[in-house]
Amino acid sequence: MQRDVPASHRTGHGLQSIADVGPVAALAQKAGKLEALDRALRQTLPPPLREQVRFANFRGDRLVFLASSPAWASRLRLQQAQILAAARAIGANASSVTVKVAPLPPPDPPPEQSKPLSAAAALHLKAAASSIHDPELRAMFLELASIAEPADSDLSATP
Repeated sequence: MQRDVPASHRTGHGLQSIADVGPVAALAQKAGKLEALDRALRQTLPPPLREQVRFANFRGDRLVFLASSPAWASRLRLQQAQILAAARAIGANASSVTVKVAPLPPPDPPPEQSKPLSAAAALHLKAAASSIHDPELRAMFLELASIAEPADSDLSATP
């Protein structure tokens, strides 16, 4: 049984994008601003340094960066005047730079190459498909079996 809810008690009209929810929208907007500031400030740095540091936050009048090692943190500190000038040029009223050492996250591993399906596995899939009553599932098994490696001469004689 479904009770009718008066219109005054309804909270919304269907699904909402998460970006439209107040706190989430504000957080997404702040993240976007920090990302833009990161790109703009790191562009002013020399290439080897640019890859080893990340802009982390803008607190009050302080720019916070993360460096992958103490050596890179020192190099970034030497660029402080340049960073502050760039920040002021794009409208960020910053007066100091803080650098913290934190290892950069590892790069995403490359996707694994799928191993080819053996002829023996294809035979097993075909056998399993013959026992499946659902035509759609049977077709999926047969399609999967069709991408197997060509049968070896010694395997083709095997049932």
